[in-house]
Amino acid sequence: MGKDKLWRFSEIKRFTNVTEAPFSETFPQKGKWKEEIFKNDKPIVLELGCGKGEYAVGLGEMFPEKNFLGIDIKGNRIYIGAKKALEKKMDNVQFLRTRVDFIENFFEEGEIDEIWLTFSDPQPKKPRKRLTSPLFISRYKNFLKKNGLIHVKTDSDILFEYTEEQIKEEGYKCHALTWDLYGSFQNKLTNSEKEIFNIKTHYEELFASKGSIIKYCCFEI
Repeated sequence: MGKDKLWRFSEIKRFTNVTEAPFSETFPQKGKWKEEIFKNDKPIVLELGCGKGEYAVGLGEMFPEKNFLGIDIKGNRIYIGAKKALEKKMDNVQFLRTRVDFIENFFEEGEIDEIWLTFSDPQPKKPRKRLTSPLFISRYKNFLKKNGLIHVKTDSDILFEYTEEQIKEEGYKCHALTWDLYGSFQNKLTNSEKEIFNIKTHYEELFASKGSIIKYCCFEI
């Protein structure tokens, strides 16, 4: 591990907007995120596999009436988003360093309002580990409120086709689905929605520069 990564790991331990959690079944702030972490009563939106937290920070700026929590295991990436949120003095953006595999251990029933899955690992050989698989959807059901939305933004044909199949097979209510987000689908978006999709993650910019077409869907479970 490089010195820069080690330094970032040590730095986030001092950040007031980062929580590092063990992979256990008990988490003291479970059910108390608004009260003890955000210290407000705003709805909570998760960005799972947040990387550098581009969406957590970007959405946090656009929607100050909501809380945003970026979750990832890679502390050196979280450092970037967390530092930016601190510099901007954003009280509605926090980060949790843990594995998404244990996500249901951290939230009570109905505690979360929305989920964003931004450029998740498509897991080409392990469909069970895809973040839209029945395994993960069953975990989200433990804490996502009724009528809560899941947003998926990806460059991966494999992940998107799989997600579309899951929506149909499981009968999820689909609010939007497009295989070309920045194509003709743009004509269907409001100005506010266009601003949301103008938030670009590091991976989106990387994939788009190589000619990848970005897909998006939004559904209820």
